[in-house]
Amino acid sequence: MNCRHCGSKLERTFLDLGFAPPSNSYLSLQDLSAPELYYPLRLSVCEHCWLVQTEDFARVGDLFKADYSYFSSVSSSWLDHCAVFVQAITAKLGLGKESLVIEIAANDGYLLKNFVAADIPCLGIEPTDSTATAAESLGIPTVREFFGKELASRLAAGGKQADLIIGNNVYAHVPDINDFTAGLKLALKQGGTITLEFPHLLQLIEHDQFDTVYHEHFSYLSLYTVCRIFAEAGLRVWDVEELSTHGGSLRVYGGHAEDPRAAFPAVAALLNDEEKQGLLRIGTYLDFQQRADRVKDDLLMFLMEQKRASRSIAAYGAAAKGNTLLNYAGIKRDLLPYVCDAAPSKQGKFLPGSHIPILAPAVLSERRPDVVLILPWNIANEVMSQQDCVREWGGKFAVAVPTFRILEREPVPYSLH
Repeated sequence: MNCRHCGSKLERTFLDLGFAPPSNSYLSLQDLSAPELYYPLRLSVCEHCWLVQTEDFARVGDLFKADYSYFSSVSSSWLDHCAVFVQAITAKLGLGKESLVIEIAANDGYLLKNFVAADIPCLGIEPTDSTATAAESLGIPTVREFFGKELASRLAAGGKQADLIIGNNVYAHVPDINDFTAGLKLALKQGGTITLEFPHLLQLIEHDQFDTVYHEHFSYLSLYTVCRIFAEAGLRVWDVEELSTHGGSLRVYGGHAEDPRAAFPAVAALLNDEEKQGLLRIGTYLDFQQRADRVKDDLLMFLMEQKRASRSIAAYGAAAKGNTLLNYAGIKRDLLPYVCDAAPSKQGKFLPGSHIPILAPAVLSERRPDVVLILPWNIANEVMSQQDCVREWGGKFAVAVPTFRILEREPVPYSLH
């Protein structure tokens, strides 16, 4: 395989999670009687541009289907994060009734609804029918297509170039990152701004976040690599913020290469930090498999100990990262009988691969498990607050990543969606 960005031959596979189904392909009861499609799940790093990427097997149409079950509005902390962002970026850029905001991967309208409320024109781009329908019900105009150069050309020809293009947790999800970035340039007005949020590769490596590896994430991004990709498309990153979302993310601000805005010191500082932390050295990646295996082994050992001691276990959060962890560890219903999730779109279905049933959160009060394993560890504080009833019967919360631990009441390091 060649690098998706620079075309160099990929020589290094540094993480092999075996074979797994797409992490958001939740199953109905009828699906359990049919064959299930598995793909290899491996990470390689390009030693030329340092783009970390999955192998090219899964097709985007198999990952983002019409009945896509991920609805961003389920997490209250994520909604708060986005509302704060909209308020800040509106003031920063002076957006108003004459502006146009385009969000790529607008999902269920979780973010653009804030612009609608402020009477700022906006357009969502969302290819999955289930979430696009939810966005349209909020009064958000939505284009039901995948974004790239071709769609951007049509938007520009129709006079729909944006003052602000937003892409939250989509840049890592596109199979052709060069085409997507070329589309950003075409869809952006002169003087316009691009903001992209994505999980930071540095956090993945430092904190053993191997469960954030799944087929929908085609790329794992550093600021260094994003700056390279932008430059080749005639764009430039002029500011960056480090966020706590998704266990540690970046928000980059960019524009056309000729944009007169000076780069903020944060850009050079973070590029320097990435180099110091070894993201441009192959040795940094080579022990990651061993660290992932330790997380998997510790979780398996704990679950088997609980089963032998006749203690009851439940999981919370039917998240993609949880599916990566459970499938790599080979965990089935014998060790983890059910998972609770607040999203109605997932309740009554089954996790891909493990076939663990997804139930409503109220089941926790009914069954009173001894331990609740929080699979989306990045919102552990939110889950513990919402499901505090677990402590009433002496139940405990636990997470497996970056290390297995029983959680006390003090906050865990990652407090947002």
